[in-house]
Amino acid sequence: MSVSIAGRADWLTDKHLQRLLAALAEGGEEARVAGGAVRNTLMGQPVADIDIATTCLPQETIRRAEAAGFKAVPTGIEHGTITVVAGGKPYEITTLRADIETDGRRAKVSFGRDWKLDAERRDFTINALYAEADGRVVDLVGGIADIEARRLRFIGDPEARIREDYLRILRFFRFFAWYGDGRPDAEGLKACARLKEGLAQLSAERIWSELKKLLSAPDPSRALLWMRQASVLTAALPESEKWGIDAIHGLTRAEKDLGWTPDPLLRLEAIVPPDAARMKTLAERLKFSTAEADRLRHWALATAVEPKTTEGELAKRLYRGDRQGFVDRLRLSLAGARARAVEDTDALLEAGGFSRLLAFAVKWEKPLFPLKGADLTALGAIPGPKLGEILRNLEAEWVEAGFASDRGALLERAAEALKAG
Repeated sequence: MSVSIAGRADWLTDKHLQRLLAALAEGGEEARVAGGAVRNTLMGQPVADIDIATTCLPQETIRRAEAAGFKAVPTGIEHGTITVVAGGKPYEITTLRADIETDGRRAKVSFGRDWKLDAERRDFTINALYAEADGRVVDLVGGIADIEARRLRFIGDPEARIREDYLRILRFFRFFAWYGDGRPDAEGLKACARLKEGLAQLSAERIWSELKKLLSAPDPSRALLWMRQASVLTAALPESEKWGIDAIHGLTRAEKDLGWTPDPLLRLEAIVPPDAARMKTLAERLKFSTAEADRLRHWALATAVEPKTTEGELAKRLYRGDRQGFVDRLRLSLAGARARAVEDTDALLEAGGFSRLLAFAVKWEKPLFPLKGADLTALGAIPGPKLGEILRNLEAEWVEAGFASDRGALLERAAEALKAG
C-alpha cells in the first residue's frame, strides 16, 4: 500500500528542509524524515520536531550541512546524532544504526546503511516510519496499519525492546495515552508488567520527564488505569498506591467542560495524597524543579475549603497561605463535585460553591500590610523581638478585620501597644 503525506505536511515544503535533505542524499547517500513528524502528520496532529535519518556518517553529515550553508552541532555524535540549524529551525539528524550492546539504560551502536535494521531498533511501529523528500512514506514494520487502527505495538518481541531501555515501559503508556484506542496491546502490557522492576535502573530525571509527558496527554485516565492494573504506576509513583486514580476521570472531564488547559502537576495532585512530608520525598526522589516542588508542597499544605466558605474567610486563608495551592485544591474539589453531581444533587450545590470560590481565588490579589518596622521605631519603639511581636499582632488583627483597618488606625493601635509596654 502506497501512502504519501504530500499535501498534508506543510512543514515538508520548507525550502531549507528540502535543501538539507537534498544535500544529505547526494552521491548515492539517502536521507528521510523519521519518526514523530511522519506519525503525527498521518494522524492529523501537530508536528513540533522534525528528525532526519541518513546513511551519511556523522562527520559527513557535518561536512555536507556546512557546505550547504547550515550550522551543524555535534549534540550526540557518539550515537550518530548531529543537530543542524537550517532556516532558524533545528533538525536532529541521525545516521542509520543498530544496537550492539544495551544495559537497559543506554546502548552502544554501530552505524550502517540498512533501513530495515534501523527501523527494527526503534520502540513502536508507529514511531518507525520514514518519509522521502517528496512525501512518500516508507513503512518497514507495519506502522501505517497500526496508525489506522490507533494501536500501539512494540516492534518485534516486547520484552527484547524493553530490556534495551526500561524507559520504554513508561513510553508504552505515554504513547497509548496520546495515540491509542481501546485496550493496550496485550503482549506489550504483559511485558511491561513482568519487567517493571527495571524502572529502578533509570534516572529520576528520565522517569519524571516521561510521567510529565504522559500526564500532559489530552486524557491520560485510561493509560493510568492500565498502569495501575499492571502495577507499573506503583513502581514509578509509589505515592499513588492505596490512594486511587478515580479523581483523574472527573478532572479531565472538568478540563474539557470548563476550558482548563491540561496541567500535568494538577493531574499528579489528583492521584497522590495531600501529605506534605510524602510530597517532599516525591519531589526529591524525582528531582523536581524548585517551582514544581514548591507548588506540590503548597498544595499539600493548603487546608481543604468547604463549598459554603465565604469569600472573606477564603481571603484570610489565601493571605496566610499560598494562592496557587488553594487554587489547585479548589480545582480538584470542583472537578470532584461535578463528577458526583451526576448522581447526587447535593454535589451540584457543592460544585456551585467551589466554582464561586475558585473564581474569587484566581482573581484575588494579596493586599499589602500598611505598616513596617520603621513606622514603629518612628513612634519610639526599640528594634528587637518585641517590635516584631507587636507588628505581627497588628497584622493578625488587620487580617481578622478583613484588611479593613487603614494606616492611620493601625498607627493608633501601634501607639497604644507601645504605651502598654
